[in-house]
Amino acid sequence: MVMASVTTIASHLTSTFLYAPEVCRLSQSLHSSQRPCTRKSVSGTISASIDLKPPPYALDALEPHMSKETLEYHWGKHHRGYVNNLNKQIEGTELDKMSLESIILASYNKGDILPSFNNAAQVWNHEFFWESMKPGGGGKPSGELLELINRDFGSFEALIQEFKLAATTQFGSGWAWLVYDIEDKKLVVLKSSNAINPLVLGSYPLLTLDVWEHAYYLDFKNLRPDYISTFLDKLVSWDAVSSRLEAAKVSIEEK
Repeated sequence: MVMASVTTIASHLTSTFLYAPEVCRLSQSLHSSQRPCTRKSVSGTISASIDLKPPPYALDALEPHMSKETLEYHWGKHHRGYVNNLNKQIEGTELDKMSLESIILASYNKGDILPSFNNAAQVWNHEFFWESMKPGGGGKPSGELLELINRDFGSFEALIQEFKLAATTQFGSGWAWLVYDIEDKKLVVLKSSNAINPLVLGSYPLLTLDVWEHAYYLDFKNLRPDYISTFLDKLVSWDAVSSRLEAAKVSIEEK
């Protein structure tokens, strides 16, 4: 079985944590619109300000599969709240000199999580989630990505079932992920609770689905399986996943 929970793999991945500069470079390449790995500077003074990054499409662009109302609520309130709370937490601390990715690593603290981690990771997770979708998404990947999917899961359909299982069985709040596992050099599906993401576990994230209830309740009520199917059938951007896979390969080769 290819799916793994974060808690299952965390212990043996501790020694493979990515250092902050490496995570920062990787994160730039994973995001379609790169975030510079520096903080704002005004007259030489570093500002504690993480920006609220908008989705790479209009808020109504995913309709009818994800409503404008959901994006206004999810991005405009929840994502914004994580950004605002993080800025309050890091202001005047040593973290205000760091990139978002470095804040995530530092506050994860190898599993001894510090207060700012949840907000920092949720900011990053949501940016990655928005960029995992596109208008007119869904369908089937091609090229090397499809080749690796067939190699590691047996078929594209098997990947879809594995991803659905991870997303459906994540109890409570959390995320489902497709990642490139560094140790085994293969694609893996995993699920994580709350704000945990693959950046702190030594894997390269390629795709994510937010399964916190606020991500889908306005459109699907409590029908999480319908939300998951709609994401995979109509919204997922396999182009983004392919680009992230290529970026991951380059990063590994540069080590």
